[in-house]
Amino acid sequence: MAKKTKKAITRRDFIKTAGAGVLAAGMGPTIFIPRQARAAGKELKILQWAHFVPRYDQEWFDNFAKQWGKENGVEVTVDHVNIGQVVPRASAELAAGKGHDLIETFAPPAQLEPSLLDLTDVNQEAERRFGKQLALCKRSSYNPNTKKYYGFCHGWVIDPGDYRKSLWEKVGKPQGPETWEDLITYGGKIKEKLGVQLGIGLSQELDSNMASRALLWSYDTGVQDASENVIIGNERTIEAVQFMSKLYKAAMTPEVFAWAPASNNRALIAGKASYILNSVSAYRSGQKKVPEIAKDVFFVPPLKGPRGTRWTCEHVIYNYIVPTYSRNADTAKKFMLALVANYDQAMYYSELYNSPAFFDVSVPKGNRGYAKVRGAKNLRDLNDAWFDKDPFALPGEATDKLKPLKDAMEWSTNVGHPGPASPAVGEVFGTFVVPNMMANAARGMKPETAVGQAETLTKAIFDKWRQKGLVGGKM
Repeated sequence: MAKKTKKAITRRDFIKTAGAGVLAAGMGPTIFIPRQARAAGKELKILQWAHFVPRYDQEWFDNFAKQWGKENGVEVTVDHVNIGQVVPRASAELAAGKGHDLIETFAPPAQLEPSLLDLTDVNQEAERRFGKQLALCKRSSYNPNTKKYYGFCHGWVIDPGDYRKSLWEKVGKPQGPETWEDLITYGGKIKEKLGVQLGIGLSQELDSNMASRALLWSYDTGVQDASENVIIGNERTIEAVQFMSKLYKAAMTPEVFAWAPASNNRALIAGKASYILNSVSAYRSGQKKVPEIAKDVFFVPPLKGPRGTRWTCEHVIYNYIVPTYSRNADTAKKFMLALVANYDQAMYYSELYNSPAFFDVSVPKGNRGYAKVRGAKNLRDLNDAWFDKDPFALPGEATDKLKPLKDAMEWSTNVGHPGPASPAVGEVFGTFVVPNMMANAARGMKPETAVGQAETLTKAIFDKWRQKGLVGGKM
């Protein structure tokens, strides 16, 4: 069985799949699907999380997958689970040696590398076919120590600051916060005078993980350096943790210690948060559920730290992985390439939640399900046009809210920055070492003690993976 599952798709197989588009039955928009060579397997089982923008799954992806299967003689099954169930479900299937052929994760799954196929061939073919992959996407799917692509990153999600303009106007900051210190100075006033807190989680969940890393990087520190040496135990980390403790006391409430991934979204659209770190999905939810709140939501890029540094972690980093047990790996690789070829639709039907890993993908001809954008030859052109004028703005709403996000690839980075998203980084992320460190200090632990505990845990994790030859740096 092992020999069968490791059969590689050849370059000839890839090249043969270039072809024209067909009209998706019962849909309307054209899906760009290879016609000439049928995929190797007869079935493809896909597991992925239920998208935060429901229409992505309901109106596009599931139909796209089925139509691709029809055109390639493959029975495609798509199963969706809650985002919190993805890693436990994937881990269980890998341990059992059976399950889905293609699994989509929301963060780099580097810690699963020993049980995954090397996807170097499909990554190289994607760059040959679609142009250079965004660097943060490569660092989120490639292990430089093993020279192995443990995943295929097809897209990522911008993680800006979402703020309620009317609230910030009342405290003299109508354009929203620019620095982390502004969250105390002005966010604290909003909580004191208007009774509305900030929405930054200090819990064991995705958004808290991302926010705590953005704070560390903005304070010129992090979990590791570029060579994968653990650096978390330093004075600038203590400085960042001290800041988070002050921020919690000035502008937040104890509920942030128990937040789930959707909690800050709900707080924002319920009028209970003045600022959150989240993608446009929170805003899109507001447009549908509480339009008057959504019209008051605007966006800012990452906040600057005390020395002017600003970084943000991508909100979600899409990674498809193929377990070693899969007998349909070649089919899975063909599907991934077809998805990238249709990423204009992934962007549109996610309501600009999904950003592409390959910006040079050409826009296919035909009816794509959206109003044609004049002069848009590739995804970069579409990205700029749609962020200049949001096609999903409500009647009477400003259409240029997303402009501050146009250059997001310049200030967004990967988990593990400035190094790669290694198995050790993945375990630190998955065990919530960094948000726990922040929460411990906010609850009253001395920052030095909280950082020391985090350093001890982090070093133990890194040493374990170094012994397996999967992580660089020094013991």
